[in-house]
Amino acid sequence: MSCRVKAVAVYCGYRMGTDPEYVAGARDLGRALAARDCALVYGGGGGGMMRTVADATLDAGGRVIGVIPVSLVEREAGHERLSVTPDTRGSRLEVVPDMHIRKARMLELSDACAVLPGGIGTMDELFEAFTWAQLGLHSKPCGIINVEGYYDALLQWLDNAVSCGFLGAPERELLCVAATPAAMLDLFEARTDC
Repeated sequence: MSCRVKAVAVYCGYRMGTDPEYVAGARDLGRALAARDCALVYGGGGGGMMRTVADATLDAGGRVIGVIPVSLVEREAGHERLSVTPDTRGSRLEVVPDMHIRKARMLELSDACAVLPGGIGTMDELFEAFTWAQLGLHSKPCGIINVEGYYDALLQWLDNAVSCGFLGAPERELLCVAATPAAMLDLFEARTDC
């Protein structure tokens, strides 16, 4: 029996990237989350892919929780559509002391986590959540939305880590991979146990 996923932490770039399909993937994810009445938990930024997924979720009537460190509020300009006072749907911006607390809080608020295209910050967030799952610190599914094959090289590296004996095959299977946001959410539903 599976439980419904009620909130997904999404890690993605503060930049837009070079392929319009990356942005389209972020919009699709935001709309899919709202359609399933599943909250978006994200880094709270007001630019790039982060803004795109948040705007798409809000525009589709969904709930968004941004979690941003105080040091990035001014630097990244937290999303102006979110406030520390929750709106009627519960959308809000949480300002936390630092990046470590941000990552822990995002996972605490979520039932699963997924990545869209992004850079080293996105990888840091993914691998911390993936490592915590491997260590049994949480049992929330983690996934890569591989828009336009953006993560193909990373997936090859993970498979190589298995073949070279640095990652066990069962641990590698903890990481879901899908080409589209809808397929990822379906995988999360299948892997979330009551």
